[in-house]
Amino acid sequence: MNPLLDTFTTPFQTPPFHLIKTEHYLPALHKAIAEAKQEIESIKTREEKATFKNTIEALEQTGENVSRIAEIFFNLNEAETSEEMQALAQEFSPILSDYSNDILLDADLFARVKAVWDNRASFDLDKEESKLLEKSYKSFVRNGALLDEMGKTRLRNIDKELGKASLTFGEHLLAETNSYQLVIEDEDTLTGIPESALETAAVTAEELGHPGKWVFTLQFPSYMALTTYADDRELRERIVKAYASRASQGDEMDNSELVNKIVALRHERAQLLGYDNHAHFVLEERMAGDASKVASFLDNLLDASLPVAKRELEELQEFANSMGGPAKLERWDIAYYAEKLKKERYEVDDEMLKPFFQLEKVIDGVFAVATKLYDIIFVEDTTIPKYHKDVITYRVEDGNGRHIAVFYADFFPRAGKRNGAWMTSFRGQSISNGKEQRPLVSIVCNFTKPGKTTPSLLTFNEVTTLFHEFGHALHGMLAEGKYESLTGTSVYWDFVELPSQIMENWVFEKECLDLFAKHYETDEKISEELIERIKKSANFMEGYQTLRQISFALLDMAYHGEIPGNIADIKAFEQEIMGKVSLVPAIPNTSFSTSFGHIFQGGYSSGYYSYKWAEVLDADAFEYFKEKGIFNKEVANAFKKFVLSAGGVEHPMELYKKFRGREADPKALLRRAGLVEAE
Repeated sequence: MNPLLDTFTTPFQTPPFHLIKTEHYLPALHKAIAEAKQEIESIKTREEKATFKNTIEALEQTGENVSRIAEIFFNLNEAETSEEMQALAQEFSPILSDYSNDILLDADLFARVKAVWDNRASFDLDKEESKLLEKSYKSFVRNGALLDEMGKTRLRNIDKELGKASLTFGEHLLAETNSYQLVIEDEDTLTGIPESALETAAVTAEELGHPGKWVFTLQFPSYMALTTYADDRELRERIVKAYASRASQGDEMDNSELVNKIVALRHERAQLLGYDNHAHFVLEERMAGDASKVASFLDNLLDASLPVAKRELEELQEFANSMGGPAKLERWDIAYYAEKLKKERYEVDDEMLKPFFQLEKVIDGVFAVATKLYDIIFVEDTTIPKYHKDVITYRVEDGNGRHIAVFYADFFPRAGKRNGAWMTSFRGQSISNGKEQRPLVSIVCNFTKPGKTTPSLLTFNEVTTLFHEFGHALHGMLAEGKYESLTGTSVYWDFVELPSQIMENWVFEKECLDLFAKHYETDEKISEELIERIKKSANFMEGYQTLRQISFALLDMAYHGEIPGNIADIKAFEQEIMGKVSLVPAIPNTSFSTSFGHIFQGGYSSGYYSYKWAEVLDADAFEYFKEKGIFNKEVANAFKKFVLSAGGVEHPMELYKKFRGREADPKALLRRAGLVEAE
């Protein structure tokens, strides 16, 4: 028996992870694809004239098992992978690419879709139906339906190669991250590092076969503890160079050739489809619209942030000099001296705050915020199967007891999980034949693990990360609509960050922090004075951080917005682009591109700018909340209706205007960041 092919009899039809084995995936996928192709065949061979219902809606409902199997497989390949899973992914990806192209390049099927599109005025379609028709037609066209047979064949090969290249890029990066161990034997070299981080490093050492020593890794909590606090500059330099060198050292794990390959294939694909370049292709379906608007947006941010960033680094250099630090700050000095300057200037630092942010209490806090805003409650449910023992499972209900979603929370680093934090889903929301399917949503993070004597205590940045990913989760959980391809996070990429980024704002508000920020030992609430210091320090080094984000976005657009050749020297290329806005020297013989998973492994190609773009929206939206009250029901209901639950049925700017009553004020971000004076 193959559990992936059976009807799931688990609570809420959740994946039966406890039954699924690696050998189940491929046979299940083949069978599901065969069934889906039969469904497609019945659509395209119908004798009756093509209509919205028998063609577009029918097409939307095909291949549900294929989607289910693929979502389970790829989510686990990110969060709980193995060598067997990674090897299988290299087979899995081309099969799915072929399946998708078999549909989108089927001339007979497209003829029926086009017939409905061409005669759309004759159908009495509501807003959702009209959008599904438009999206379906564009999906075919943007994926080669108008190409000749030679073009279609080349497109198929490009898509296969791209899928495998992106997978390999991610595998190399994960392997490089996991393989590094900085083993410390002399405790005297560890001065400055907090006791909690040392305890974690000692536990890690024991787990890795180095009892009585300390091991720091490139997992983010470990890496940040060393770079932020270690007094020993040589230790900071070693781990920063290791982090910056990932997948760029000319060995079998080097991603440089893959970067070239992915960029070239994307460019060829775009031109094959009639676009100037990959950015032109991508931005056609983004709020920004075109590369010139992205460039203008980044230029305006650069003009506002560059002088601020220069001043910040000058002040940081002066501070370092006053402490007897280096005459010229290097990349391994920035976090160290910035943390000390922040503590001196605002009398606040992560070690002072961490006791107030016990993970379990922060989880309770983010749930409490969701309850106050959107009237939903989270109930831990241990009957829901999980893919790893660390995962916590919840059922989500509204105030009337209606089932809203299943929520998975996976917080701690491990070898089988990639770095970073993300939200994903195992199933979206939809309504078919009067029966509603509610979503299965997950957030995956890499937070500080509990020590032997302390619980998991989060840095303030980890708290904002949890709120951020939970915002994405709300977008998925509160979805309402008929068609899964239009609900939840199925929106323009430069709009999808609004629900996540706006959630970060609550973490700076006393009314929110009072819900959960309590000392893990004394249960004492975080003081109003400390909250004020957090708020005052919120924009510390903001110019520098904004400049850093701009440099990433510029590199992304340089790779995808120009006509690429074979870049002989990736390191020189990125230095040419990023060096224009970087105020700290690059580290020789390292590369950022080879670990830039957002654009070469994830879905952010020609879209990294969207983080800052969505910040404009979230800053403006939160000004509205602050004006009315951060838990104001009227504003929360409007945000839920027009943003969280609306999906991609309408253009995001139209949805935003319905929520806010106007377009977002671009200066809202600059005001919040302290880059311009508040008006």
